[in-house]
Amino acid sequence: RAFTVRCGSTTMDATDVAPTVDAVKFDDVSESYKELLGKLNTITQLNRCASVLGYDQQVFMPKNGESAAERGQQMAALSGVVHNMKTDKAILSLIEKAEADLAAHGGSDFQDEARLLAMERKDFLKNERIPTELASRASAHQAKAQQSWQVARASSDFSAFESDLSECYAIAKEMAECKRGPDDDVYSTMLDEFETSMPKARIDELFGEIKESLIPLITKVLDSENKPDKSCLTGAFPADKQAEIANKLVKAIGYDADFGRIDVSTHPFTSATSTKDVRITSRFTDGTWREGIIATLHEGGHAIYEQNHPPSPYQIDSALSLGAHESQSLFWERHVSLSKAFWRYATPMMKETFGEGFDYSPEEVYGAVNAVSPSFIRVEADELTYPLHVILRYQIESDIIAGDLNVEDIPQRWNADMKRMLGVDVENDADGCLQDMHWSALAIGYFPTYLIGAATAAQLEYFCRKDFPNFDDLVEKGEFAPLREWLTEKVHKHGSRDESL
Repeated sequence: RAFTVRCGSTTMDATDVAPTVDAVKFDDVSESYKELLGKLNTITQLNRCASVLGYDQQVFMPKNGESAAERGQQMAALSGVVHNMKTDKAILSLIEKAEADLAAHGGSDFQDEARLLAMERKDFLKNERIPTELASRASAHQAKAQQSWQVARASSDFSAFESDLSECYAIAKEMAECKRGPDDDVYSTMLDEFETSMPKARIDELFGEIKESLIPLITKVLDSENKPDKSCLTGAFPADKQAEIANKLVKAIGYDADFGRIDVSTHPFTSATSTKDVRITSRFTDGTWREGIIATLHEGGHAIYEQNHPPSPYQIDSALSLGAHESQSLFWERHVSLSKAFWRYATPMMKETFGEGFDYSPEEVYGAVNAVSPSFIRVEADELTYPLHVILRYQIESDIIAGDLNVEDIPQRWNADMKRMLGVDVENDADGCLQDMHWSALAIGYFPTYLIGAATAAQLEYFCRKDFPNFDDLVEKGEFAPLREWLTEKVHKHGSRDESL
C-alpha cells in the first residue's frame, strides 16, 4: 500500500517500485508471493495518484467550493477503486498461500517476507470491514472539509466549519467502529492508524508523566529574570528572502530538491509519491522569519526520511508509524536547527540575505529562537510549551470520540484549556481551534504522534552524540552528511521491519 498521511504536516506516500533483495529470492519459490507483490504494487501506484491530487488541492487548485466538490468526486471514485482492490478476497488467498510457501521453505530464511505478509494480513482484515461506500464517502468529504476549513480559518469563523467538522468526526468514528476488534475501544483504534500498538491507556500514562514534569519547569523558566531578547525575530524581513534562506538551509541538511519541490501552502506539510518525488511546503510572513524557516527545516526532516527509504512500493519499506516520522522532522528541527552550533553556521547566511537590518550575533539568534513564551500557535511554540499544545488537542479529540464533548463546544473548551494549561487568552478562532488542518483530513488520532516523535527525537540525539562526540562541530561547519547517514543507517533503511515497542 502507499503510506499516506496528512499532518502539520503532511501528505506522505511510500517509496519507489522495486522489491527488496530478499523478496526477489522468495519470488523464486512462491508464485503466490510474486502475484501478491504485483497486486500490492498496483494499489500503491493508485494511492500515489491520490496523493498527487491531494497535493494539488492544497497547493495549486482554485480555492472555492465548486472546485473542491469536483476534486471530492475524483478522490471518491479513486478511493472506491482502491478499496475494492485492497479488499478483494484474492488478496487474502494469496497471503495465505504465500504463508504456506514460507512455512514449507523455512520461514527463518525470509524474515522480511514474513513481516510483509503479517502486515498485509492485518491491513486486509481491517480494510475488508470498511464498506466501499464508506471509503468513497470519506474521501469525498475530506476534500470538501479541507476547503471549508481553509475558508473558515481565513475568516476566523468556526461556525463556517462546524458542520463539516462534525461530519469528519462522524465518518472517522464510523470507520473506526468498523475496524476495531472486540476488545478495542474506538479511539485506540483511531490511534493505531497513526501510532501502531499505542492504545489510549499507554498514551495517557506517558503524557501524564510528561505534563507533570513540564509544568513546574515551564513555571520556573518563565519566572526567570534572564530572558532572551527576541528583537532579531521581527523586522524588515520580506517573505521572499525568508524563503530563499529556508531553501538554502533545507538543501544543506540533505533535502534533495532535484527529486522534489518546495511550495507554499496554508499549513506546512510533506508529500512523497516515491523516493524520487518528495515535496515540501511551508508558509512565510513578512516581518517575522522564525516560523517559515524553522517549519521548512521541520518538513525537510520528513522529506529526508522519505528520500532515504529503500526504493520499494511495499509497506515494509515505509515508516512504521507517524511517531517515527515526527522523530525525524523533530531531530532536524529541535536538535540541529535550534542548536547554538547551527546558528553559528546559519547567522552569516541570514546577514548576507537580509542585509544590514540583521545585525545580530549567533548567540543572540540562538537565544531568541529558543525563548520560552506561551503562545497560541502549535507550530510556532517553543520546545517546552509545545507538548502542552499536543496534549490539549489529544484530550479534546478523545473526549469528542467518547461522547463527553460536542463538536460545537470545541472553541469554548479550546480557549478554556489554553488559559488553564498555558495561561494565554485566545482572541480568535484562527489562532485557536482552526489553526491545524488535521481534523479536516479525518486524521483524528494523529496529534499524539507529535509528542511521541519529540521524545523519540531526543533519544536519537542522545545516541547520535555518542557516535559523534564532534556533533556540534559538524553542525557549526555545515557538515550534515554524517548525521543524515547515521539516521539512514539507524532508522530510514529499516522501514517497518521491526514492530513498535
